[in-house]
Formats: sequence, C-alpha cells, structure tokens
Amino acid sequence: MSLTLVMAQDQAPVPALAPRERETLRHIAAGCTYLQAARQMGLSRHTVDAYLRRIRAKLNIGSTAELTRLAISLGL
Repeated sequence: MSLTLVMAQDQAPVPALAPRERETLRHIAAGCTYLQAARQMGLSRHTVDAYLRRIRAKLNIGSTAELTRLAISLGL
C-alpha cells in the first residue's frame, strides 16, 4: 500500500486514504446513509462508521458536510 499524499484545492496535503476509506467517502459524498453505503459495499453499518471515524481522524474533520466537501474537491 502506498502512502502518497493527495492535494486538495487550496489546502495542505492530506494523508492518503485506504481504498475502502475512499470508497466509503465516495458513497457518503453521493448522499448515501451509512446503512446504504454499507449495503452497497457488502459491509455492516458499523464497519462503515469505523471507516468514517478513521477518515475524520486522519483528516481532522468533524462533520459529514466537511467530508462531502473534501470528497468533491478531490474529485471523488
């Protein structure tokens, strides 16, 4: 697994996300609930919640709205 950095527009570099974290972020940014994302990914709602907690911790983001904004700026 590569630990490359991704540049968000007008922001400092953000840590690379694992593929499943990126997929989870894509679903949430598309407007899916945690349960909908979990079903589409073949996971439990709790696993999706864990991925999102990890993403928030890595990126120091507190809300789903901020996560969605970041996903859009990254082209996810």
